[in-house]
Formats: sequence, C-alpha cells, structure tokens
Amino acid sequence: MKKVYANATEALDGLLHDGMFIAAGGFGLCGIPELLLQAIKDAGTKDLTFASNNAGVDDFGIGILLQTRQVKKMLSSYVGENAEFMRQYLSGELELEFNPQGTLAERMRAGGCGIPGFYTKTGVGTQIAEGKEHKDFNGETYIMEKGIFADLSIIKGWKADETGNLIFRKTSRNFNPPAAMCGKVCIAEVEEIVPTGSLDPDHIHLPGIYVHRIIQGQHEKRIEQRTVRTA
Repeated sequence: MKKVYANATEALDGLLHDGMFIAAGGFGLCGIPELLLQAIKDAGTKDLTFASNNAGVDDFGIGILLQTRQVKKMLSSYVGENAEFMRQYLSGELELEFNPQGTLAERMRAGGCGIPGFYTKTGVGTQIAEGKEHKDFNGETYIMEKGIFADLSIIKGWKADETGNLIFRKTSRNFNPPAAMCGKVCIAEVEEIVPTGSLDPDHIHLPGIYVHRIIQGQHEKRIEQRTVRTA
C-alpha cells in the first residue's frame, strides 16, 4: 500500500466532505497538524465537528477554520487561548462539548480499540455528568463516556518510515497517538520520512497499522505563550 503523498492536499483527496467528524492531535500549538488544517481550510469543507484538546489560537491551528466558519462543533477540554472560539460559543454560533483532558484522550483511545463506552469518576457531580448514565462500583459512582469514532484523524509526528511507523518528539507525544487511533482514516504529517526498516522498533510510538497516509513538510512551530526574563 502506498502511504507517502506529496503534500497535504493530495493526502486529503477523496476524504473530505461537509459535516464530517475529524479527530486532531496536538496540545495548544505543540504537535498540531498545521499543514493538514490549512489544506482543509483551502478545500472549504464546512459544518465540521472536531475532537481536539483545544482550538489553537485565532490565526493558527483550528483557529483558522473558526475564522472561516467551517467548524460547527468542538469536543474540547481547553479553550482559553482563542478569542474567536469564545466569541462564537458565547453567541451560540458554535456547539461545544466540554471534556476533561484525560476523558477526551481515553475516549479517543477507546474508539481506536473498538470500545464503545467506559466508566470514569471524572466529572461526577458536575455539569459534565448531566444526561449521562451513572453506575456504582464498589460504593463509588461513575459516569459512562462514549468512545470517539471519527471519520478522519489528522496528526503531527517527528519521524516516520514509509509504512507509517511513527516517532513523536517530546511534548508533541500528547493527544496525537490516541487521535490517530480513532479515525477511519489517519493522515500523519511529519518532519522526516525515512526508509522502511531504519527505525528501531523499540523507539516507535505509534505502529504503522494506524496510519494510512503520510506527508513530509516544513512546519512553523509557533510558540503559544512566550515568557522571557529581563536582562
């Protein structure tokens, strides 16, 4: 199977449609699939639902799709760095399903493992638990959360071989592995593609069985919050 594509537009060819559900990796601006997000913007695909820890910032990450009103709903855990996100949500233009970070990651992982639902104590007694099934185990109350099954996963890695085995660098190994698992098709953008067999099997973070298409590209690597000391 050919997995290596020339660019983000080619990798997305035949996959995009209005109203689709996309799982995106990354945390803040670290490890986000910025090239694929730009290609989705350029394609004009609309009424999208995104499962992502956050929505980037106003002019980068998923934020560029919010600017063009291509996103209908977000499943997220942190939204504090995006003014347009907050504006659309508070005005009723954007649907939002809040998830605790660990719950969101586990929902993605569960979907990738074929698990339709699981019980967790996180969120019991809060708005998170409203409308969800409650069950007691050993005298403790849990709520049921559903696994995420997305139409498409888009992720960012550091290095991949031609079969899709993937290595993430440092903090970018955040939501990317579980996001990759839960999509019917997963596209990974990476900084380097190396020949098959050149990666140490013990160093691989995501097996190639989860990755269907790969692109290599140049990445901006923005810093979300820059803090410096005075001289």
